[in-house]
Amino acid sequence: MSKPTPTEIGDAYDASADLLDQVWGENLHHGYWVDAADDASLRQAGNRLTDRLAGLLAIKPGDRLLDIGCGVGEPAIQLASAHDIDVVGVSISQRQVRRANDRAAAAGLAGRLSFQHGDAMDLPFPDESFDLVWALESLHHMPDRWHVISKAARILRPGGRMAIGDFLLSGAEGTEADAASVDLVRNGVLKLVDIETYQSHLRAAGLVPDDAEDVSDHTRPSWGKAAELFEAARALAEQHIGAAQLNLTISRFHQLSAAPTVGYVLLTAHKPA
Repeated sequence: MSKPTPTEIGDAYDASADLLDQVWGENLHHGYWVDAADDASLRQAGNRLTDRLAGLLAIKPGDRLLDIGCGVGEPAIQLASAHDIDVVGVSISQRQVRRANDRAAAAGLAGRLSFQHGDAMDLPFPDESFDLVWALESLHHMPDRWHVISKAARILRPGGRMAIGDFLLSGAEGTEADAASVDLVRNGVLKLVDIETYQSHLRAAGLVPDDAEDVSDHTRPSWGKAAELFEAARALAEQHIGAAQLNLTISRFHQLSAAPTVGYVLLTAHKPA
């Protein structure tokens, strides 16, 4: 199986928007748990992961941030509320864009937040037009994440910074061959690289790597939590995706939860001034 095209990904998110909204919640990304005793919900832990990545950036009031793969806008709303910044979000899903704009208006932030339909492979923004670029758990969807990073580097102002949350090949736990035992890795949907490879591609895009935090152990509970949520909402989920697809989804969540080679990394880099 080859990686889905941007259009296919957008269609999939459009079709599953209501289900994800009701089951996963506004944060369409992993969460961060401090330790095994941490009983935070997936939503609470998702907000915590947003805060943790934001903490690696030098965010200043008035900064302009581009959110690549903005989902329904929760991280953007959280960032704008906490840091008094302007955010432009892009998503390949029309329904996500509408939902994000509605949520920004309801939060009283429509003047500082805007969301638009767009393909991250061809960002429609002028050179050096953003202070910050944010890509939280979206780059793994892209046909070529390195191409997206190079385009994002183009629109960053000199001295601007990029923040990324992405899946990682956790080399301390295994090898690429071990990761290939995971269905989504083997069939090409989820492509994993180690931190060193990631940073070399950031350099190739003209960026200087800064922080690289392997948070695999803190984010891995997300898969099990997601499986529990979908199982608890089985009747609703089956209405949207059918029993067979739901069972496959839950099975894959459990498989990923048990795969130590599938990790998670928070990265930042800056564009030389």
